[in-house]
Amino acid sequence: FVIFARKSVIQLDLANTKKALIVPAFETLRYRLSFPKSKAELLSMLDMGTLFTFRYHVWTKGHAPTNFAKWRTATTPYRVEWEADFEPYVVVRKDCPEYDRRFVGFGWNKVAHIMELDAQEYEFTVLPNAYMIHMPHAPSFDITKFRSNKQYRICLKTLKEEFQQDMSRHYGFAALKYLTAENNS
Repeated sequence: FVIFARKSVIQLDLANTKKALIVPAFETLRYRLSFPKSKAELLSMLDMGTLFTFRYHVWTKGHAPTNFAKWRTATTPYRVEWEADFEPYVVVRKDCPEYDRRFVGFGWNKVAHIMELDAQEYEFTVLPNAYMIHMPHAPSFDITKFRSNKQYRICLKTLKEEFQQDMSRHYGFAALKYLTAENNS
């Protein structure tokens, strides 16, 4: 992955353009896995049910815009558009917007970051031969709190609303799509 990412960074001129290179994410439910050495091997593991697209069973919206069906046969990078709740793993320039510090722990850190990148007109480009695999692990303290504590969820909702208002103030009319998307999701 590292070698391919470096080549992509150079070929796609990441240093001089506003691009967010999307690394398609997959997951396994197995604690031990022989990491696929190629895209073909990964696709075989997907077909056999050893791997799945990331969070397909609990949060498909987070990675759906990656367009995994297209990725299966892609040989060149392709562009995708922002959608509500999109939270891909990305490679970006050092001078990109930082993660919003309001979102620590569990919830909305990547979503807010991708929203900010979109508002600043970053182009989302999916890498056709790169991938990452999420391995199973015990739930974090923060996700446990999110799931079990209503107050945590209320606080997160308040922070999301505050963030969206800040986006509207900063980006004006262009940020209305974020409010509309949130209300429809």
